[in-house]
Amino acid sequence: MELSNIEKLLERYFEATATVAEEEMLREYFAQEDVPLHLKEYAPMFQYFSIAREEKFTRQVPLKPRKKSYIKWISIAAVSILIFGIYFGRSYQEQREAEYAYQETKKALSLLATNLGKGTEKVAYLREFEETKQKIYNKN
Repeated sequence: MELSNIEKLLERYFEATATVAEEEMLREYFAQEDVPLHLKEYAPMFQYFSIAREEKFTRQVPLKPRKKSYIKWISIAAVSILIFGIYFGRSYQEQREAEYAYQETKKALSLLATNLGKGTEKVAYLREFEETKQKIYNKN
């Protein structure tokens, strides 16, 4: 392969415009022993990439349960408790308001009954007055 062609491929590689096939050509070129001196500094890099490509991780990684799922369930429980609290708190508040309204209505009706009783006493006097008046008019 020509030296100028390799230099152009290196330039394209560092600009990240080289294709996979061109990168493979560079790896093969730098795997050779007869690399020019001014390009020798790139040889270890491409040799490392070739070696690293062959490596495989074989050890098992123990997976720990994520703590975020616990946080999710705790937040769901907190929200549900909050909703139940608001619902039952509101119904308790409505019950207290209804009881207060009942007591106030009871007081008002009691007052009305008392005043109505006084009014009926007055009507009884009026009836006596009317009867007496009728007797007086009838005698004349």
